[in-house]
Amino acid sequence: MISKPTKPEFEVLIVWLILNGKVEKALELLAEHYSVDVPKIKVGLPKGRKKRALGCYNAKKGIIFVLNSDTLKEPFIILHEFYHHLRTALDSKHRGTEKYADEFAKDFIQAYKSTAAKASGNDQ
Repeated sequence: MISKPTKPEFEVLIVWLILNGKVEKALELLAEHYSVDVPKIKVGLPKGRKKRALGCYNAKKGIIFVLNSDTLKEPFIILHEFYHHLRTALDSKHRGTEKYADEFAKDFIQAYKSTAAKASGNDQ
């Protein structure tokens, strides 16, 4: 029997999957972990979005949009937008703030960096 990963192990896995181009698998695991539907993901921002935005979430359609294919490998963007999906799935009135979406993404990335530092002997 395979044991459920710890929170840091799960976070590391998600970031690793995104960095390695397996964003759909990362989103499936995130959705399963948080008991929400898997969001769709599309390359190209919808019309009317700022050109400097790297991603956005459309709650009505349940779609994470990213600027380009390179952005698919950006854990911060994917996790930030997944947070918006998570919050709207749990509470349709609550849209989630940018601050909390940033913190959600940073927590995953910090777990990944911490594990990488330990593995390379650079943990301080």
